[in-house]
Amino acid sequence: MTTGILRVIGVGPGDPELMTLKAARLCKAADIVAYFAKRGEAGHARAIAAGQIRADCEEIRLEYPLTTEIPAHDPRYRRAIAAFYEASASRLAGALGEGRDVALLCEGDPIFYGSGLHLLERLGPQFATEIVPGVSGMSGCWARARLPLLRGSETLAVLPATLDAPALAAKLATADGAVILKLGRNLGKVRAVLEAAGRLDDAVYVERGTMAGECIMPLAARDPAAPAPYFSLLILAARGHGR
Repeated sequence: MTTGILRVIGVGPGDPELMTLKAARLCKAADIVAYFAKRGEAGHARAIAAGQIRADCEEIRLEYPLTTEIPAHDPRYRRAIAAFYEASASRLAGALGEGRDVALLCEGDPIFYGSGLHLLERLGPQFATEIVPGVSGMSGCWARARLPLLRGSETLAVLPATLDAPALAAKLATADGAVILKLGRNLGKVRAVLEAAGRLDDAVYVERGTMAGECIMPLAARDPAAPAPYFSLLILAARGHGR
């Protein structure tokens, strides 16, 4: 029996009009759509692609067992999230093994810090796969911030805010511009690193970029005590190119 194809589809950073033509076409054609979601929420990728999903499409909701309740470096988090990805892969394998294609929706680009990577690693050896690139969250955010990020031979560092302070400082020191992702509870640490490096005034804070409720402002003007969503980010243009 012929098995199905797993299509891992990047649906872009939030604005549905930033989905690619290919992503929209494959979503409309899909008989099964799978997507990740936090407990009690619709799921960002599902919301972005809502206008492209047929009413008769079967949906597989993959609900995270936890998000920020336990730090990512905690062994309990790693065990729980690994078990979740194993169970999710098993669910999709059931449909694929029956010869049915599955469209797995992912925010931004699916293999740029995306959960879809974990299912590709588990299912790729068994089934045919296709990766459909998407507009990344950071490119959507820097376009909305209207930042002239890099020119000529300048370099860019893409850094998770979950790195410890010394590692962040070291990597920032080697790049002209930077994007710092996954802020959440790490924002205070990141702000302190930027202040120590003399780069606080270079940093632009972006929350819900390209979506309703978007917030873009200089980090230096933001209340240091205000909480930040996990998927907010900072953009540092190369020196001399900022606002």
